[in-house]
Amino acid sequence: MLNTGEAQMKMPLMGVGVGERHGCQLERTAYAKVWWVSKCGSRAAAAAAAAEEELVEDFNSQKGRQRKPRPLDPGEGSKDTDSSAGRRGSAGKRHGRWRGRAESPGVPVAKVVRAVTSRQRASRRVPPAPPPEAPGRQNLSGAAAGEALMGAAGFPPHGDTGSVEGAPQPTDNSFTPKCEIVGKDALSALARASTKQCQQEIANVVCLHQAGSLMPKSVPRHCQLAGKMSPGIQWEEIQAQQPVGPPIRIAYMLVVHGRAVRQLKRLLKAVYHEQHFFYIHVDKRSNYLYQEVVELARHYDNVRVTPWRMVTIWGGASLLRMYLRSMKDLLEIPGWAWDFFINLSATDYPTRTNEELVAFLSKNRDKNFLKSHGRDNSRFIKKQGLDRLFHECDSHMWRLGERQIPAGIVVDGGSDWFVLTRSFVEYVVYTDDPLVAQLRQFYTYTLLPAESFFHTVLENSPACESLVDNNLRVTNWNRKLGCKCQYKHIVDWCGCSPNDFKPQDFLRLQQVSRPTFFARKFESTVNQEVLEILDFHLYGSYPPSTPALKAYWENTYDVADGPSGLSDVLLTAYTAFARLSLRHAATAIPPLALCRFEPRGLPSSVHLYFYDDHFQGYLVTQAVQPSAQGPAETLEMWLMPQGSLKLLGRGDQASRLQSLEVGTEWDPKERIFRNFGGLLGPLDEPVAMQRWARGPNLTATVVWIDPTYVVATSYDITVDEDTEVTQYKPPLSRPLRPGAWTVRLLQFWEPLGEIRFLVLPLTFNRKLPLRKDDASWLHAGPPHNEYMEQSFQGLSGILNLPQPETVEEAARRHTELTGPALEAWTDRELSSFCYLLTYWTPVNCNQKSSVSGYL
Repeated sequence: MLNTGEAQMKMPLMGVGVGERHGCQLERTAYAKVWWVSKCGSRAAAAAAAAEEELVEDFNSQKGRQRKPRPLDPGEGSKDTDSSAGRRGSAGKRHGRWRGRAESPGVPVAKVVRAVTSRQRASRRVPPAPPPEAPGRQNLSGAAAGEALMGAAGFPPHGDTGSVEGAPQPTDNSFTPKCEIVGKDALSALARASTKQCQQEIANVVCLHQAGSLMPKSVPRHCQLAGKMSPGIQWEEIQAQQPVGPPIRIAYMLVVHGRAVRQLKRLLKAVYHEQHFFYIHVDKRSNYLYQEVVELARHYDNVRVTPWRMVTIWGGASLLRMYLRSMKDLLEIPGWAWDFFINLSATDYPTRTNEELVAFLSKNRDKNFLKSHGRDNSRFIKKQGLDRLFHECDSHMWRLGERQIPAGIVVDGGSDWFVLTRSFVEYVVYTDDPLVAQLRQFYTYTLLPAESFFHTVLENSPACESLVDNNLRVTNWNRKLGCKCQYKHIVDWCGCSPNDFKPQDFLRLQQVSRPTFFARKFESTVNQEVLEILDFHLYGSYPPSTPALKAYWENTYDVADGPSGLSDVLLTAYTAFARLSLRHAATAIPPLALCRFEPRGLPSSVHLYFYDDHFQGYLVTQAVQPSAQGPAETLEMWLMPQGSLKLLGRGDQASRLQSLEVGTEWDPKERIFRNFGGLLGPLDEPVAMQRWARGPNLTATVVWIDPTYVVATSYDITVDEDTEVTQYKPPLSRPLRPGAWTVRLLQFWEPLGEIRFLVLPLTFNRKLPLRKDDASWLHAGPPHNEYMEQSFQGLSGILNLPQPETVEEAARRHTELTGPALEAWTDRELSSFCYLLTYWTPVNCNQKSSVSGYL
């Protein structure tokens, strides 16, 4: 193997190297968006639209608002509704404006709202089907129904991926409701469910519920206390490290998904101790992470991976089942004599040392630590949706109607991160107490069940006095940013999610009034500096010569994923990277000038590379074969997008503009583009985002210009004095014309700034080489060059654009390209947005993620 040079970790350029990795491993993040199209006719679709309106209305009423955003049209996909917006205008007309979506923490902002203008009135009934009941299901009523749905060990029988095991299963592949289904929630769910099996499960659940045989009517309570028992436990700094009795041992339950293996290893290193035990569940959809975790666990006797895997969605009932099954496993692993159960995710991190945690729990070895909601129960029940029936299938939590809370118990809940004693875990897993059995049945059909099940069981059990209202965590809540109904594609409810910690949040991590030992959330792709500060606070600093302290890699593709792991845009880009790098290496590296290499298959891996919390590009490894006889080599490529931002304005108002970006996968919570490299194709829906400093109010005009100087759209944004971020996704007709696009930002038609971005010509369509008949429309732009219903070409004179005729002929010829000619065009476009360099190697051993010397 050839080595092309030493590491230059700070260089924001593309590099090419041919060589093996030296004792280090790179890692493996995938994203999926789902939109549904009703297949059940206009009546069910109308019910779905009504339920969608009620979903947002419920959320707004909980927050004291009255806005009712319209349901999204199926063709709109995941269009942002919380964006800056503008009224489209043209030259010769008054350039109007909408009040845009301006984002700043803690400041209420306006939204773009469009009301539904008409709706067909729907019949809210689905008639029953005549087929007979399946054998063994005729007598599901009352408690018998619950027992029939549970296995011998107290766990529901195993079901399909994305379903809650134990749900009434369909008897065949046809949708056959056993009763007349009424209610808009149930009809909406049936209209939106994408598979017959899920529709059948929903129908079975609804019919049992309508018959009154699904939910327990009452549940026994064994706690003798009239109210909540929650003794106050304060942090005692002086006595913190003086354990009482033998030190306790902890079973850590790590629940992980995605591809951030380095962050997981960093967490494991921070909490690892040979006296504790670590049980890891990897989501069934995260195959790359699973393989990495299995390899890691091979090196430790006290680290194990669950031999089974589940799909655990946000808010899903499957998450509770995963915890219960994991608890049973942990109780039955020989030699694992643990005292406390602590669950963590890969975005958690310790805020105090292991010695402090062990000393604290040793003093409180009979206490269970769960954080309650801190508000009146009736409000919590409504806000949490506990009075609604839910069912999980097709990796979605469907809202099916209303239900009653069982009589006789106190319902409580809050956080689904907890610290539980072994004795309480044994009680939950092994008891035949009707309290636990009936609450399991109730929470099988509950949204966010892990946030309430353990609280409710404990507060109604004989061990209720052991409850401490503190889960020993600090969570970085910013509800103005984190509560944007961002999980509506997963659950029929509006949920919230905490923000990532950043250095400015560090004071929140230093709790002194109450004991806290963990914090969340942390993401190394968002900010790694705060983890460095926390590590220094807990363990001291690394030696200055330690490599890769400020570097971070995260895998986004591995060859084991296969082509299905790549979109056509990424497949096009990564194969173009290989061609560009081989061509550049042959001219820039003298020893390689004598050789010719050809890429073999798809890339071996692709990683996102960050340095000092800035995205530095893609690291791509590609197997290559010399043209002469010889062994295969590995080509390592580093590609960094070339910045094209120009800040052009003058004066106080113009100086407010800090940056301008265009991308996809906008995250409104962290206010970043998750498509870090900005790779876009003709079928993408880009967003324009602006960051502002504080200053006088202003109104700016945003203009989008395609590669042939067609003015695609124009709109105004209003920027208030305390606005920090504005963003908007214009509803452009697709396909977008491939090539270099420009977004200009103007005030009174004087430039404030502009940025160029690339819409990549595709060499693949549906994972196959692009055919001529596909290229003729995919690369031609929208019909009649009309990106919007209204033409904006009248602005070309104001913007001093060249005449489109100068480039239209070249654009027409591009629509006819396929094969090598198309690849050459793609390479030219991509290289105009990239830097190339040769003498470097991207991979370093990462001591931050090294556990006991193993990486």
